[in-house]
This record gives sequence, structure tokens and C-alpha cells, in this order.
Amino acid sequence: MKRRHALAALSLATIAVPAAAGPPYITDDPVPTDLGHWEIYAFSDADGHRSTFDDETGLDINYGGFKDVQLTATVPLGLSHDPETGWHGGTSDLELAVKYRFINDEKSGISVSAFPRVILPTSTLDQGEKTRLLLPVWAEKDFAGGTSLFGGGGYMVNPGRSNRNYWQAGLALTQDVSEKLSLGAEIARQGRDAVDSTARTDAGVGAILKLSDHYALLASGGPTWGDHRIGYHAYASLGLFF
Repeated sequence: MKRRHALAALSLATIAVPAAAGPPYITDDPVPTDLGHWEIYAFSDADGHRSTFDDETGLDINYGGFKDVQLTATVPLGLSHDPETGWHGGTSDLELAVKYRFINDEKSGISVSAFPRVILPTSTLDQGEKTRLLLPVWAEKDFAGGTSLFGGGGYMVNPGRSNRNYWQAGLALTQDVSEKLSLGAEIARQGRDAVDSTARTDAGVGAILKLSDHYALLASGGPTWGDHRIGYHAYASLGLFF
């Protein structure tokens, strides 16, 4: 399941509030959490085909530890269903990441970051996995009128029997409809992650609804094309900012 746990923030009256980039989209963004602020997302992220699906539910914890540096930990539980074997639940993979923004041109509205991520094999549902490493670069261009275009991609080191290393990339466009609501659309592509799999493409739409300076609701979803079939992906979360 692809991850969407890079989080963006802007400051409003010294309170961190969500920007129109990053979650709820698969495509990550380059904007780190503000210095000294926290962003915590209680999320559910599903991916499947008909009644066969995998879901991760947990916490996405982000802290602005240094100027232009975000520290991230994703702690999920997993739930899956297969028509032949039924329901299964357990822990999922723990993820640790550091986002470093090395370009931040406020005049042009351009930001660029590296966001390396280590995925530790802590899942009880997919035993036998090895530690994986994602090495991406993400960029964003903000336009007048509340429009943002962001995207990029990277290389996943995916060791293990029958596994393949692969590239992934994404592009998203968002628009602030009002002070509280942002809408967007995206397209994402991932290469083959195993010898018996195919590349996959995800398309989707998303929305961010700011409830207050401290809370927001986020959701996205759409079709997935891969393994010679059409599936789906969906994401929902409650964001806490302080």
C-alpha cells in the first residue's frame, strides 16, 4: 500500500493549520511541519479489489524539530480481508522518516525537499519482509489564488525473495475553494514491486475541511489500475495541529 504520510503546514496566528498539499493525497509534498509544532493524523488507508482489501489504521506523527526539518513516525495497525481466508488483523510496518527542505523560495512559491523513509518489517500480517528504504524528492509551486501544484517521486529499495526495487512518482493539483475547504486531484504511478506483479496507476480526488485552527477532516479516493484489474484506494483522517 502506498504511503501518503508527508504532511504540510502553514502558520496562522502562530497555530499550525493544514495546507492544501500532502495528505490526503498519495503524492507527497515538500513543506515540513513548522518549527516547534506537531501534526498528528488519526488515519485509515484502504486499498483493494471488490471484497479483497488491505487497510492500515493508526497515527501519523510529525514534529518540526529544526528549521526546514520534519521528523515523522507512522504507527499503524493492519486489517485485511480475502474471500477465501476471511479476516486478518495485526500490527503493520513502522515507518520513520526525515523531511529536509533545501529550497524555499517564497517569492516564486517554489519548495523542494528530500524525504527519505525507512519502513521496518514489524507487520504480523506480512511476515518475512525485510527493511525497505524509500528515497524520494518532492517539489511544489504555489500560485496566486490558492492554487498549488506538487509532485515528484523516488526509488524504493525493496529487498526480499521475489521482490523488486521500483520507482514511484505522483503529481497533484489543489485549489483553495474557501478559507476552510480545499479540493484537489492527482495521478500516481508505481513500478512493479514483485516478479509476479505489474506496475500500477492510481487516480483520485481529495478534500480538506478545516474545522478549526486545531482540527481538520481529510479524505481522498479513486480507482487503481494494476495486476490486470481495476481496484480502488481510499483515505480518511482527523488531523490535530498544535
